[in-house]
Amino acid sequence: MKKKAMLTVLVCLICSLGSPAFAESYNWGFNKGKNELPADAGKNFNEMLPKYEAIYKGDTTKKDIYLTFDNGYENGYTAQILDVLKKHKAPGAFFVTGHYLKTAPELVVRMANEGHIVGNHSWNHPDMTSVTDDVIRTELERVKKATEKLTGQKEMNYLRPPRGVFNERTMEVAKKEGYYHIFWSLAYKDWIVDQQKGAAFAHDEVLKQIHPGAILLLHTVSKDNADALDSILTDLEKRGYTFSSLDNLMIEKQLPSRMLY
Repeated sequence: MKKKAMLTVLVCLICSLGSPAFAESYNWGFNKGKNELPADAGKNFNEMLPKYEAIYKGDTTKKDIYLTFDNGYENGYTAQILDVLKKHKAPGAFFVTGHYLKTAPELVVRMANEGHIVGNHSWNHPDMTSVTDDVIRTELERVKKATEKLTGQKEMNYLRPPRGVFNERTMEVAKKEGYYHIFWSLAYKDWIVDQQKGAAFAHDEVLKQIHPGAILLLHTVSKDNADALDSILTDLEKRGYTFSSLDNLMIEKQLPSRMLY
């Protein structure tokens, strides 16, 4: 009987390890852009992402760039960032968590009122690859409903995967819920609040990686980002870059294939 019980447990374990919940997980990464040549995520990701209409950069022949911000918690700088975006008439996409919605509702309302996209960064910021499909759906739905209650925004189409961790299962679940995964092609280590290096450092990190079609990821907890953003956007304008919306990017990607024009 003991042998039979052990065999049953072993079979169950093997089956569970082979299930989608235990599929290989990935940490988002790429070769950084430089000299205005685009970042590249490599063959594996370049082939995987289009299957789920996920993106990490736009048209690299056009000098459009996309400003995106992750908002896990408020550190006192988001209002300053919003002021700079308003000054430059630059649309942004802010990916918010449940914690942010609960603790900084007035800033979420301001984002929506000023025409920015409020995107989904999950309720609890979990590793999505380690939880079930139902948990993923709940994480996304809670953010969507709370955002609608605050702003009246009924639709939420863009997801920034927590921690940059994902796999094909998590992308498939999110896509079925109506979400596009939005990765990024430009970022630097800006989220450690006690290791800020000054506005000049943030400015130079962005400018040396910039490329046509770049999707920038900036964390709003960073004082460096807030202090540098005005000079970053000013210098990008001088280089001929324009600031565009994720909505515009997705429309451009979908029109040729879906014959909507």
